[in-house]
Amino acid sequence: MQVTDIGSREDGKIWHRKSVSSKYGVLATVTRNASARQTKTVRFLQVAFDTTGESFLAGDHHGNIYVFDISRNRFKLVQKTGQACTALAFNLRRTTEFLVALADYSMKCFDKDTRQPVSWMRGHEGAISSLSVHSSGSYAISTSSDTAQLWNLDTFQRKRKLNVRQSVGIQKDICCYLQLVLYVIILFHCRDGKTLAAAGRSNLVHLWCLDSRQLLRVIQMPPKVKTVRFVDFLPDSFDGGSNQILGVLSQDGVLHFISIQSCKQFFEIGSHEDAITLAAICPKGHHIVAVMDSGALRIYDVRSLTPEISKPPQPLLKQVTKGKSSEGSCLKMKVYAGAGQHVKTSGRRIQSKVLPSAVSTLDDKENDLPNGLNKKRLQALLRAFGEYPAKYRMFIWRSLLHLPENHAAFSSLTDKGLHSAYVCLQEHYPIKSHKLQRGLQRVLSALAHWAAVFGETDYLPLLAFPFVKLFQNNPLICFEVVATVIVNWCQHWFEYFPNPPLNVLSLAENVLAHHDKELLQHFVACGVTSQLYAWPLLETLFSEVLMTEEWLKLFDNVFSNHPSFLLMAVVAYVTCCRAPLLLCTDKKDFEYFFHHQNSLDISAMLKETYRLLDSTPADIQPSSVLSDFEPLTQGQYPIFNKYPTFIVEYQSQERERIRQQEVEYLRERQEVQELHAEAVRQQAEFEAWYKQQELLLQGEEQRRRILQEEESKLAQQRARLAAMKRELKVKELSLVDSSRRRFLKHQQDQRRIQLKRLDDEIQRKMVLRDQETAATVQDIEVRQMELDAQRQLFEQQLAKEQERVSQTVRAEVDTRRYRAEIIDSTFQNLIQTDADISQKNKKMLEESLAEVGQMEVDADWQAEVNKRLEKAEERQEKQRERLVNFSKQTHAKEEKVVQLMLEVEGKQWDDVVAKQAKLEEERRVATTVNAQQRSLISQETEETEKHHGKLRKSLEDSLNQQMEKRLRSPCSSRGLLHKTQSETTNISLISQSVRRTDFSLDRGRGELDSKERELMQEIRELRTKLAARATDFISPSTSSVHSH
Repeated sequence: MQVTDIGSREDGKIWHRKSVSSKYGVLATVTRNASARQTKTVRFLQVAFDTTGESFLAGDHHGNIYVFDISRNRFKLVQKTGQACTALAFNLRRTTEFLVALADYSMKCFDKDTRQPVSWMRGHEGAISSLSVHSSGSYAISTSSDTAQLWNLDTFQRKRKLNVRQSVGIQKDICCYLQLVLYVIILFHCRDGKTLAAAGRSNLVHLWCLDSRQLLRVIQMPPKVKTVRFVDFLPDSFDGGSNQILGVLSQDGVLHFISIQSCKQFFEIGSHEDAITLAAICPKGHHIVAVMDSGALRIYDVRSLTPEISKPPQPLLKQVTKGKSSEGSCLKMKVYAGAGQHVKTSGRRIQSKVLPSAVSTLDDKENDLPNGLNKKRLQALLRAFGEYPAKYRMFIWRSLLHLPENHAAFSSLTDKGLHSAYVCLQEHYPIKSHKLQRGLQRVLSALAHWAAVFGETDYLPLLAFPFVKLFQNNPLICFEVVATVIVNWCQHWFEYFPNPPLNVLSLAENVLAHHDKELLQHFVACGVTSQLYAWPLLETLFSEVLMTEEWLKLFDNVFSNHPSFLLMAVVAYVTCCRAPLLLCTDKKDFEYFFHHQNSLDISAMLKETYRLLDSTPADIQPSSVLSDFEPLTQGQYPIFNKYPTFIVEYQSQERERIRQQEVEYLRERQEVQELHAEAVRQQAEFEAWYKQQELLLQGEEQRRRILQEEESKLAQQRARLAAMKRELKVKELSLVDSSRRRFLKHQQDQRRIQLKRLDDEIQRKMVLRDQETAATVQDIEVRQMELDAQRQLFEQQLAKEQERVSQTVRAEVDTRRYRAEIIDSTFQNLIQTDADISQKNKKMLEESLAEVGQMEVDADWQAEVNKRLEKAEERQEKQRERLVNFSKQTHAKEEKVVQLMLEVEGKQWDDVVAKQAKLEEERRVATTVNAQQRSLISQETEETEKHHGKLRKSLEDSLNQQMEKRLRSPCSSRGLLHKTQSETTNISLISQSVRRTDFSLDRGRGELDSKERELMQEIRELRTKLAARATDFISPSTSSVHSH
């Protein structure tokens, strides 16, 4: 028993040497290990045969799907699903497609040739246990433990769904029989669909007739069988589809095959130690594939397990022999084999003949054929019907030819490879089918390796082609049929090799001369020999002149008769076609006639052949020269040496020598071609290099010319550009000169206008300063007068002190009211100062915007303005000296007034203290109230002062920024105006402060001193500011003068 480990290979051979064990019938055992180093076995789970029975699918638990072709001894990996399969189906309408049920409860359809998915079907909620496809291949039923679903395989859509109770489980179903109630576990029907086998959780198998829907019988299995896991019918070649053998797989892993008629067990496979978990039976009944408990696949040959399988039916014609009873001895009757069976016959009436009663045992042995057939009976059947049934023709031919099926010998011939004589067979005999081409090459090579003469025979492909086409799926049978035909029906063909067999052709010509002299004389008159009218028919075995059905019918008779029948068939073909042949006179017409099909009744030709056999004299009968049929020997093929060996050997040697010379010539020619190609290549390279060099030189010269032209053009362009530049430069200088003159004139006009404006501004400012000084002098005089009036008022107040004491309360009220008024006045002053400041700010901003445009013009007159500023500063110094003198006089007068006030106070202080002591308590109360009011007022004043401080600060920052811009041109009229305005504002502030001091003499000495100090501080700050601004004015003016 051969064990094949496919491992990780994707294709290869199933077995390396086919040998069938007669005891167990195992062809091969297929296993799959994960890798070469590991011994972990990958288990096979499911198998399924195709419709032909020559190939089957197998899926393992890794999700790999393999196709095993038993006839070609090949396997191939066709799909990787990635998950374990639970069921397979390989008998779809499209033969390249197959169904796979996967572990995720889905079902997929794949194409084995393209390895592409075709469809994906879902609908089950549990694992799919089986797939059953209808005989048409268009519908399929998938079953799980709870449902059975019908699918349309053309559209891959679900048509019906059958739900069953949970207590009933379905493991196997039948297409197109869903109307039955499924109360069993396993169902299967025979091929003709008339018998149904049902089994389950017992050892009983129920057989039902589906036509009458009645129970036929119940078969009880042996006691060791407790439950049935699988049932299937074993097809037979001669049962017409009504399968009579049932395979039953029990729980112990043993598959029993029993007859459903006699309940007799034919054989069993598997054992307790090597149990079977699943099996698939070939549709033709030739093979069984079992999935073993170890996970391996085991392929069984059914014909080697039992001789009871595939036996031909009992003969329809039987002879009544004489027995011991008192019945008649020579009676004619027709007996049909099989009890209760009706055998269909054709419309023609069967003529039964009485066979001779005394038949020797030797003749019986000669007429007995393998597989239970009898040659005499087959000949009688052939005489009656003219041909064998097409269904059993190959079986009958194999029996008639006694084919030994020497697998080992044939493998040794095929292992030698293609014969050198047939390597280029497709060039001489092109065939469209590559499979047929390879089969013909294989058979011819095996014949050439068997006998050397067949490698030199030119007509052997024509002779073997019809058999190769007929047995293209079984090369062993094809080889043995061709070898048997050559050994028996081609006797003496190779004695005159390589010439046609003249001795055999002379036999046919003698028969033709005896039966149709006229036709033979016509052939002689036209120069047509037997090599022209007989040899084309023999070397092609009538395959060129007969249709397929006619050729098969002819060889049904050839194989059933003596080898001389073929020569008689040649003569019969010629005589049956004598009418058109007598009309032919040209030799080419004869050649065309015997190499093409003609209108011929094959039945008439066969009758003519039998007539020639019966009517030909014994002296010219070919059977007297040709020996009887001899089959091929078992084990090894016989030695074939009926040919002139020296000629064949000489031809083979010459052919080998010629082949060697041809090989040497081809090698030398190849070398010469390579040298020539190399020389041509080098010559081409040289020519290309020279051309490239010439092109480079031409390109270089062309580039030089282009460069020279470009340089000349560039020089001309440069000259034109220089001229244009000169012209543009002259124009530019003239324009610059004119623009400069125009600008100078414009500047002179602007400066003249500006000087005039400055003169006017200076005159105006001088007038304003004179007016301001006069006003300040008048203000000081008015202040002096006010001081005198205040002194007089103070004297009056001292006189009226007594009256004021009496009116203290009223005075306090007046003082409070006066304080409120002061607060209001201060608030109003603050508001007024804010308004003034904001107005001044607006004016200053407007003036600054207006002055931006004149800043450039003012810079030109900086020197002249600086001189005039120095004069203005001298005048201001004189004015300041005058103001200082006035202030000193006012301070002296104020000191005199203070001294007088102190003297008056000293005199009346005692009286006032006494009076004031009384009012001390009342003032304390008033002071608390006043303190609160003062705190509120002080808070308000502080807030307002802070606000004004922020405003002043922001204003000063903006003014400083603007003044920085202005100070860059200190000679501008706006700067002078600002300077005069600041001086006038300072003078007005001084006058206002003087006035305030005049009116504040009556409010006390401390208040007067504080305000005077504040006034002096403001004057000092103003002076410092003026001095700083004057220095700032002088420094940029000098720098601008130096720059000019």
